[in-house]
Amino acid sequence: MDFETKAIRLQTERCQFQEHSTPLYLTSSFIFEDAEEMRASFAEEKERNLYSRFSNPNTAEFVNKIVALEGAESGYAFATGMSAIFSTFAALLNAGDHVVSCRSIFGSTHTLFTKYFPTCNIETSYFNVDEVGQIEDLLEVGITDGLIRVSVGLESSNDIIYDLKQALENE
Repeated sequence: MDFETKAIRLQTERCQFQEHSTPLYLTSSFIFEDAEEMRASFAEEKERNLYSRFSNPNTAEFVNKIVALEGAESGYAFATGMSAIFSTFAALLNAGDHVVSCRSIFGSTHTLFTKYFPTCNIETSYFNVDEVGQIEDLLEVGITDGLIRVSVGLESSNDIIYDLKQALENE
């Protein structure tokens, strides 16, 4: 199936009403057949929608469509870019970790690094994008176990290209 066809045609299964497009599920929660089904669902023994802030058919369709279009293994949907940024770092960082970041980042990300992460014993050091020599000095032996390159759409393409060139030169 071509990209354009996938973009238009991929959707959740049609229900008994045979709708042309997936209906909007404007509900906060979902019902259960009985108490046992509810227990199993909340215990994650059964995969199903529980509460729309966690998952719902519309979010699932969106994620599944983007995953298919991008050829990815899985995906996540967030209400805001900042929630995506926070969730990414929260999944990757632990107390005692050290973030080395370019200075030219989104303002709220800077606040995350300077106000909230220190309360979790996570330190941040900054470098100027045109002074890559600073990076090596900032990578403290014993603290930085691995390098993870996180890029978001708000960065300038020059920053990303510069980082990639540097990474290739160092391999």
